[in-house]
Amino acid sequence: MRHVFLARLLLSLTLLAPMVVTSTPALAVEPDEILEDPVLEGRARELSKDLRCLVCRNENIDESNADLARDLRLLVRERLVAGDSNDEAMDFIVERYGEYVLLSPRASGANWLLYAAGPLMLVLALILAGGYIRTRSRTPSAEDPGAEGLSAQERAQLDRILKD
Repeated sequence: MRHVFLARLLLSLTLLAPMVVTSTPALAVEPDEILEDPVLEGRARELSKDLRCLVCRNENIDESNADLARDLRLLVRERLVAGDSNDEAMDFIVERYGEYVLLSPRASGANWLLYAAGPLMLVLALILAGGYIRTRSRTPSAEDPGAEGLSAQERAQLDRILKD
């Protein structure tokens, strides 16, 4: 029985291994979009990895088949052929489409508030939790036999309640 299981496992791994090793994302870049200069094409692919498809939202423009993604791919290549540097081409696209087009928004301007909000909220929560715990540890509880701050009348009433 054990030999049959091991044989099936080995067969499954043997059949799946080529798929795992050779699986790569399918790019939507069409042959008519590819630049003749391999250096410029490589730069275009690098820039495309960082640009979001505005239709698909969580895909970069190289992986998207949307018409807008194709337009963005062509625009990137057009800017590179015109002589723009990578930063200039990216700035042009961000100026035209807004910062949402970037898969990783830049840490500048109003984005600092977004980047800092998470850690600031964590620090604020820790401070509030520490203050709450400190206050709770200083407040005497009714279950504590040595509870201070009770008057003699309150102590007698508490003793009556606890006896019943």
